[in-house]
Amino acid sequence: MLEIRHLRTLAALRSAGSLVRAAQLLNLTQSALSHQIKLLEDRYGGPLFERKSVPIGFTATGARLLRLADTVLPEVEQAERDVTGLMQGDKGQLRVALECHTCFDWLMPVMDEFRARWPEVEIDLVSGFHSEPVDLLRSGQADLVIGSDYSAEPGNPYATFPLFRFEILTVMAQKHRLAGHRRLAAADFDGETLITYPVPEARIDLIREVLRPAGVAFQRRTAELTVAVLQLVASRRGVAALPNWAIKNYVDYDYVIARPVGEKGLWSDLYVSVPAALRQKAYVADFVKVIREQCAASLDGIHLLS
Repeated sequence: MLEIRHLRTLAALRSAGSLVRAAQLLNLTQSALSHQIKLLEDRYGGPLFERKSVPIGFTATGARLLRLADTVLPEVEQAERDVTGLMQGDKGQLRVALECHTCFDWLMPVMDEFRARWPEVEIDLVSGFHSEPVDLLRSGQADLVIGSDYSAEPGNPYATFPLFRFEILTVMAQKHRLAGHRRLAAADFDGETLITYPVPEARIDLIREVLRPAGVAFQRRTAELTVAVLQLVASRRGVAALPNWAIKNYVDYDYVIARPVGEKGLWSDLYVSVPAALRQKAYVADFVKVIREQCAASLDGIHLLS
């Protein structure tokens, strides 16, 4: 029998573009997802999509089931939100603060989708540049922070929701002295000027994880806007370390070049953190769901966290 979960599986596969990312989006193992798809294909007597096509191409059978998913799933999800609102009175506000300032690139569409889903919940960004956004949670000036996992901090009873892992790349000018390197080691940064956001060094992965442990000497210059950081990089004022999604367009258009750090790359994890009292709110969970869905569909090179 065709079930709602089957339609969600096909929708996730279309959105994520691969079995691996669809499994992450659905919090399933890849083998469990493959088994579910095989059962569907056995039921309908043929494949639902082309295994080797990029992006995934759906067969006539798969496309027909996707049209059903597009009709049914929005109604089911809206009904679930309506029932939750009736039972829990889920009206409120989400004041969002950012630790990862490059998140602006994908956050606006997420907020638009959330407003359409939860019109009774007021969502807005906490204005200004905040070097320690967790302080806004402590003081009650923000309801939600996108950034590190704050739940383990002593005396800070925050609930966290995992989002995704992403690679941090070193960005430099086209003719920078390190441009010929395929990968960068800590020693390559010796004497360099590192252009960063004006945040504590302990929150900058390249400094905390690579440069300080290796005892590398470097200069530091700050800028609040990503575009300003990249302009300084392009004009050979220094190098920067930024998430892969934030620099993709600039690299694609040869404005700057990017190199990984270390043999395995430099990776960071992104979370949503909220006061414990908001953990059970359905609209918080749905906000996280929208982020994961939209980022899985639009950001290359990320790995959803479970």
